[in-house]
Amino acid sequence: MTFLSEFLSFFSLEALDTRLLPNEQKKQAVQKRSNPVSKWHTLEFKFYMLVFAITVPLMYKTAMDASNETNPNYPRFQHLLSDGWLFGRKVDNSDQQYAFFRNNFGVLAAFIVIHWSLRRLIGKFFQVTKRTYYDFGFGVFFLFAIHGFNTPKLLIHIAINYSITHFIKNHRAAIAVTWVYGLLTLFVNDWYWDYPTGISIIDHGFKGIVERWDVFYNFTLLRMMSFNMDYLERAKEIENAKVSLDKDETKLSTLSYLDDRQRLTAPLPIVDYNWVNYFAYLTYTPLFIAGPIVTFNDFIYQSNYQSLPSVKDYTRTFRYFLRLVFCVLVMEFLLHFMYVVAVSKTKAWEGDTPFQISMLGMFNLNIIWLKLLIPWRLFRFWSLLDGIDPPENMIRCMDNNYSALAFWRAWHRSFNRWVIRYIYIPMGGGGKYRIINSLLVFSFVAIWHDIELKLLMWGWLVVVFLIPEISATIYFKRFEHEWWFRHLCAVGAVVNIWMMMIANLYGFCLGNDGTLALLREMFNTVSGIEFFIFSSGALFVGAQVMFELREAEKRKGIDVRC
Repeated sequence: MTFLSEFLSFFSLEALDTRLLPNEQKKQAVQKRSNPVSKWHTLEFKFYMLVFAITVPLMYKTAMDASNETNPNYPRFQHLLSDGWLFGRKVDNSDQQYAFFRNNFGVLAAFIVIHWSLRRLIGKFFQVTKRTYYDFGFGVFFLFAIHGFNTPKLLIHIAINYSITHFIKNHRAAIAVTWVYGLLTLFVNDWYWDYPTGISIIDHGFKGIVERWDVFYNFTLLRMMSFNMDYLERAKEIENAKVSLDKDETKLSTLSYLDDRQRLTAPLPIVDYNWVNYFAYLTYTPLFIAGPIVTFNDFIYQSNYQSLPSVKDYTRTFRYFLRLVFCVLVMEFLLHFMYVVAVSKTKAWEGDTPFQISMLGMFNLNIIWLKLLIPWRLFRFWSLLDGIDPPENMIRCMDNNYSALAFWRAWHRSFNRWVIRYIYIPMGGGGKYRIINSLLVFSFVAIWHDIELKLLMWGWLVVVFLIPEISATIYFKRFEHEWWFRHLCAVGAVVNIWMMMIANLYGFCLGNDGTLALLREMFNTVSGIEFFIFSSGALFVGAQVMFELREAEKRKGIDVRC
């Protein structure tokens, strides 16, 4: 294998998650649909590479100029910077979410070592029939270590949710109560997370490593609801079949490996939906803090019946670890050389050009992507080491997206799969009410992220921006074999990218003031209009390269639809 092919393999999709590898039948079908002739050596794409060689370094330089000590606005955000470790530079550690992870990395590493070592020691000296018994015990210890005497507040929610399915006998009523209670808890926790109980040891005792017990609750809620929905679905199957499948364990353990779709509805015995498995699943330490989300059925199948071949492939796991290290180093470079988060927090963009404001926003979005990707990959790596393979959350670089629909398939992929399974498909999927269903999905996604009107507006904006893409895709599909179709798609991609950037800049980076400032500068000044024209041309080039990257994947039989 040449150095180039090894390098490309290291950064390939298939190196991230075996779920992305197609079976032989699907592989052949995808290859038939692909364009067998590569465009990388054509004059057109050589020109595109020249544009990349000029534009990408210029983007980095512009973001640095707008956020470094040479910028006149530097005194306004200087107080948010800390002492760094790269080349004597300051570091922008002002994002609280990532700062928590960065500052507590040593504690997390210690937990990984303790959890992994104990699992193996107990497995060596004791006969443990089910993995979930260990997960239950370690979950009790971990929950108290991380939340201290705030743990009872979380346990109340856990117990009520478990009771809903085991005491409400009507199937539809149980589903309705699960959703109402789940959504209600998001509001209650936001308003009353530190409400005094009147019990001294709870109000004033040890609060654990993370006093804000509600911070990680949102992920626990997804698992709580997954348990309820999977249990209710399985109970209904058994009721309809009018047979008892409680003694089905032998059948499951002798089945050939179920793929990721089959594991969503794995035929677990109804007795597996018990309190021990439920609590072990909710508090599974590697995935407790932030996921990735694995459904209850999938978790129990992997834990107590058949571990997947991917977790036994230590070479693949080590390569995954190296990808994680690479991403951490990229993040450290950005935090030491571009103080865009601090600029965003202080709104220190006065006098900046439209190009500079747009780069502040774009690299801010890249940092948001990395600050989520790095913890998710660390926790997934921990889980892989421990023998559980959850879905990969980020399978595309944030900048390698041109479709709003495809973007959400690649961003927080396990959450996307969760909302599709438990909201989108039960509501009818992509049929007659596709837009309404999408509106419900993104409303839930916005509320789940935070109880904030700005995020709800962001969710609705995303749905509004989906409409032109869905409509154009349906209308122009008939022309897909025309020579000009690829170029028309690239124009559509440019429009899509602008809309996605504006929605995300508004929702997560610049807010109302910064987004309006960018739009005013971009369309009310000559330099702004010039920037809009040249940047749209650069986005057109980027879209063409993205198209060819996906064609290259299809030639290998891989089509992840994003």
